[in-house]
Order: sequence, then structure tokens, then C-alpha cells
Amino acid sequence: MNEDISIRQFGTEALGTGLLVFFAVGVATISFGFQATGSSISAGIVCTALAFGFVLLVLAYALGPISGCNINPAVTIGFLFSGRMKLVTAIGYWIAQFVGAILGALLLYAMFSASPIYKKATVGLGTNGYGTHSLIHLKLGGAFLAEVVLTFLFVFVVLAVTSKGVTSPYAAPVAIGLALAVVHLIGIPLTGTSVNPARSFGPALIVGGDALKQVWLFIVAPLVGGIVAALVHRLTALGDEEIPEEMAEAGSEAD
Repeated sequence: MNEDISIRQFGTEALGTGLLVFFAVGVATISFGFQATGSSISAGIVCTALAFGFVLLVLAYALGPISGCNINPAVTIGFLFSGRMKLVTAIGYWIAQFVGAILGALLLYAMFSASPIYKKATVGLGTNGYGTHSLIHLKLGGAFLAEVVLTFLFVFVVLAVTSKGVTSPYAAPVAIGLALAVVHLIGIPLTGTSVNPARSFGPALIVGGDALKQVWLFIVAPLVGGIVAALVHRLTALGDEEIPEEMAEAGSEAD
């Protein structure tokens, strides 16, 4: 892979992850931290789920031709284990994604800090959690299982709709965005929904406390889910497993 192209791709992954955190985690914070949806938990769940889905959908169209728009370490590990990305590229993507998530969380925190009613300890920053930090008080084991299964579905869909045999690759962002929205609809009451280690780490680093202590689960479990999705996809996929060139020129090889 050309060095200039690599830098462009890594920068795109950082940008995309930062924008996902700023907008989608921002909606989560407004909905649940600031209680913008009032006493309706369901309204907050739906608003947040749609925010994550819609943001990823538009970013996939905008950034997909440059980097494949992984903007999620679990998706990247899925591409790696499915044989559609080399390790050196994956490492670069992971670094870019975590850096982007931290910058996005910092920008979001700086904006919210300008509000006189914002308090980090009570409003938070859309972090994930289990136990008392889960809406249904889901314990560690259940939270780990939930994140593995939710990430499996999401990454499996990403791998399926970006396969070479897909008849309409330009529809892939719609399926991917809808998949992310769906996993959030069930996942928010369980853990707040991570399925994205970078998305979890950035806000947790800013908030600290229990959010940072528990973030290991939201790094490990999604990566496990991504690996399982890749292995299942390799068993079920038909034909050549290259990413469509128009979707991800950068994600397939690194010389």
C-alpha cells in the first residue's frame, strides 16, 4: 500500500470515529444524562439508537470509498480474521480509531462543559456499564455475553454486505446503519451498547471512575464478537471474499 494512501486512510478512520462519538454519544448524553426525553426511557433508547444508525450510515457513504469506514476496532478485527485485511493495516486502523474516539469525546466534553447544568459525575458522557450502571442492572457475565452477541450480529452484517458477491454494494451503508440501530435498541437497556471498543474507551477515559474501571469489558467482548462473526462468515460466505473496490480500496492490502 502506498504510504500516502495509508496516512489518508488512517486519518479518515480517526475522523470517522471521532464524528461517530461526537454526534451519536452526544445524543446519548443529551437523552439520558441531560434527561432531554423526560421520564420516557423508551424515547431515549429510540433516539439514541437512530442517532448511532444514521450517523454510521452517512459516514459509510462519505468515508467508505477512502478507508472502508470501519471506525470500529471490532469491525477491523472482523476484516482481519476473515482474511480481508492485513495485520499491519489493522494495527494502523486500531490506533487511528482510538485516537479519533478520544478526540471526539474531548470535543464533546468541551462543548457540554459550557453548559451550567453539566456535571461530569451526574450527567456523564454516554459511557457503557454493567451492574448498577445498567438500566436493568445486568451483571458482568450477562453484559459480556450481550456485547459478544450484539457485536457478532453487527460485524456479521458488515462482512456480509461488503462481500464481493453482493449485487448492490452501494446499498451496504443502509444495511450497516440499520444493523447498528437494531443492536442499540436492545443493547441500550443492557449495557448502553458498545459493540465498538473505541467508542467506549474515549468517553470512559474522560469520565473516569467506574466507567473507566469497567471499560475493559467493552473492549474485550466486542473484539470477541468480531472474531466470531468473521469465523462464521468464512463458513457461510460464497465465492471470493474480497471487499468491493468501490467500498474499501484501503482495507484489503498493505504492502
